[in-house]
Formats: sequence, C-alpha cells, structure tokens
Amino acid sequence: MESQVGTWQLLERFRHGQWASVYRARPMNASIGGTAAYAVKMLHGSQQQDHMAIGMLAHEALVGRQVSHPHLIAILESHLKRVPQFLVMPWLEGTTLQDYTAARRLLDPPAVLWIARQTAEAMSALDQAGWMHGDIKPSNIFLSPQGHVTLLDLGFARHRDERAEVSRTIAGTGYYLAPEHVGSTYRPDIRSDIYSLGVVLYQLLAGRLPLEGATLEQMAVEHQQTAPPNLRRLAPHVPPRVAELVHRMLAKDPLRRPQSPVELVVELVRLEIETFSERAA
Repeated sequence: MESQVGTWQLLERFRHGQWASVYRARPMNASIGGTAAYAVKMLHGSQQQDHMAIGMLAHEALVGRQVSHPHLIAILESHLKRVPQFLVMPWLEGTTLQDYTAARRLLDPPAVLWIARQTAEAMSALDQAGWMHGDIKPSNIFLSPQGHVTLLDLGFARHRDERAEVSRTIAGTGYYLAPEHVGSTYRPDIRSDIYSLGVVLYQLLAGRLPLEGATLEQMAVEHQQTAPPNLRRLAPHVPPRVAELVHRMLAKDPLRRPQSPVELVVELVRLEIETFSERAA
C-alpha cells in the first residue's frame, strides 16, 4: 500500500489495534527509495470522530512531549486538530514481547530480568514526571534484535493528580490490572504499574498468567482475592530471590510491593548480576 497523510507517505501497515493502526512511513520530501525510519499511528476511520479515541491520542502526545527516555517511545509530531488525526514516532526494528514469546521458547531468568529492568527504567522516567503508564503488558513492551526495550502506548497514562475512570482503566490493563483499579482503599498509582509488570514477569518465567479467569470480570475478582500459585512450583528453574521479588510485585496491598520504579530497578540490577552466569548462550 502507499497513501499520504499530511506530509507523510504511508508504505505499509505494521500493527492494527482497537483504536488505531501503526504504519511504516517516510516524509514526502524523502528521496525515492530512501530508508523509511518513521512510524505513523493513525486513528481508524470509524474512530476519527470518537471523542475517547481522539482524547487518548492527544493524551499520548502530551505525555510524549513531557517525558523523554531511551526506553520510552518518543512522539515526534502530533496532528490532532483535523481529520485524519495521527502521531509520528521513530520506526523501531524488532517485535513486541507478546509476539516474541509466542514464537519462541521461554526466556531464561537473566533475560527476563534484563527486559524487566529496562521497562522499569522507562516507568521511573514517567514516575519522576508525575505519570504512571497505566497499560503495562507484553504487547506494549517492544524488543529490538539487540534486546533494547522500548515501552509503547502512552494513551492510558495518567498523572498522579488525575482520577481514573474505572471503565477506561479496565480497558487499558485487561489481564494485567492491579487490584486497586477496580476496588480498593488505594488509588491506582505507579505501584499499580509495578503490579502489572509483576504479572508480565510471572508469565515470562512460568509460561502462564498468575491468574487465569475466563473473563475480565472474573480476572478482576481474582486479582483482588486470589493468591497466584507459587512461581517456583511451576518453574523450579527460577532462582528463589527472583521468585520472591515477583511475588512481592504481585502483592494485593500496594504497601507490600516495591514502592517505586527506582527501588525496583535497584533490585533487578542486583538479581541480574546474581544470575548472569545462568544466561543462555
């Protein structure tokens, strides 16, 4: 396919999401046959008049302008005042963590820790600017061929002073949501992102989700009330200290989790060093 939006030539569709698609693109003034090094995220035609979809795209543009980090997706341009609404981002070579694990065997613990630490560093940049990501899950964690992590999709990010709408939050986090998103004395905050990353780690290490309700409603109840199976019973190869950290990240009470991404990064670095010799060739 080839088409044009604004000053950008769309070459092919790379990802198709609920609200928008991501296209490989290049500037219209680029030389013919030049390397396409950009991505355009554009709302579907059916969403071009949807206030929620437009708001999410605008929200992503706002956060992307305020927070810059090597492990966080950069927003280079935003076009939101008229149809079609779209964002321009760097083109990333690689695949999402979701697609990577679907096509390959389980990652070894040191590789999982490496991915988690890079993701937590992006979360820390958001936290220091007053934001939480709000949608940590494998499809939003992008891996380059060299293993560099980029945290994607800032549309559900929320400032610490902003109250969440429950329906919006559930739509964002799905099977990775923290208990406080749907019923708790605590408001969701950066520790909710730490819980979601804990779900991702458990899934990477055990090959299954920690809780597996048949519906999102059942999952919400289980995340509030049901303890996940002991990780080392499912995956005996996981070092005890790694399993202990994952279970702390999955604590129902946010006060029992690591209290910040900075604290989490320190623990992950220590565990990376401890398990380095176990890394697969």
